[in-house]
Amino acid sequence: MIIEIKKSQDITIIKIVNMSFIAINWDPSIGIDLGFFTIRWYSLMFVTAFLLGLRLMKKIYIEDKIPTEKMDPLFMYVFVSMLIGMRLGDVFFYSWNYYQHNLLEIFLPFKKSAEGWRFTGFTGFASHGAAIGIPIAMYFYAKKHLQQPWLFILDRLAIMVALAGFFIRFGNFFNSEIYGKETGSNFGVIFKAAGETVPRHPTQLYEAFSYLALFFVMWYLYWKTNKKQQTGYLFGLFMVVLWSLRFVIEFLKEPQVQKRGEEWFFSPLNTGQVLSIPLVLIGVWLMLRKTKNKEA
Repeated sequence: MIIEIKKSQDITIIKIVNMSFIAINWDPSIGIDLGFFTIRWYSLMFVTAFLLGLRLMKKIYIEDKIPTEKMDPLFMYVFVSMLIGMRLGDVFFYSWNYYQHNLLEIFLPFKKSAEGWRFTGFTGFASHGAAIGIPIAMYFYAKKHLQQPWLFILDRLAIMVALAGFFIRFGNFFNSEIYGKETGSNFGVIFKAAGETVPRHPTQLYEAFSYLALFFVMWYLYWKTNKKQQTGYLFGLFMVVLWSLRFVIEFLKEPQVQKRGEEWFFSPLNTGQVLSIPLVLIGVWLMLRKTKNKEA
């Protein structure tokens, strides 16, 4: 059965192809049109992730008897470090061949063309960069505002990051980006907005619901077990599960980097998989290391 989703709220069934498989023609609007302004779906998912994350993080701060006013700098530390980390991650891990000749475009929302400079917004972000940027920022936040171990805040923030990952990948799905390879069957999603005509794996949704499941597991462990007292355990679990999922799902994704040919040392692994391996190993070490329940 093929379902066509037009650029409206209507869902139209075109025809029945095979009762055991379903293909979805995915071509949504870019957002909510207010007439004078359009709220893009990706931006809406991004904002939702932050607002809901802050609300749930407040519950954690109250449980840990931390003054909630210390959440204001937390928001700024996370927001700024995430944007900078994701941006630099895309630049250096995925797009350096382009940006090494266009250094100004790294932090400017403009691109140079034959007609001159044109506004494009920031068009490249990589989650592996955020995996580096946010922990670095949290080191300074914990030291200045909490007087707690670095891993204390990472344990708790990781729960919110898993939830944020769910919303952000949904935003990628609405943008018809970071999709998977052809399924070779009638099952899958046809990303018409990206010019696709065959069903592909909706890898954005595979990741989104995997991250949502991880969030619920970590939320349960925080509230119903004593794992939050084992400093570093929850963050380690987050690192192991999330980056292992990324490693596996990458096999179904279209490559985000142009093929390097035979010179790619890590072939057949792609850049995302190679970057995930050390993050998984760090997580394993954090979960298995011996630690006191309350680190000084």
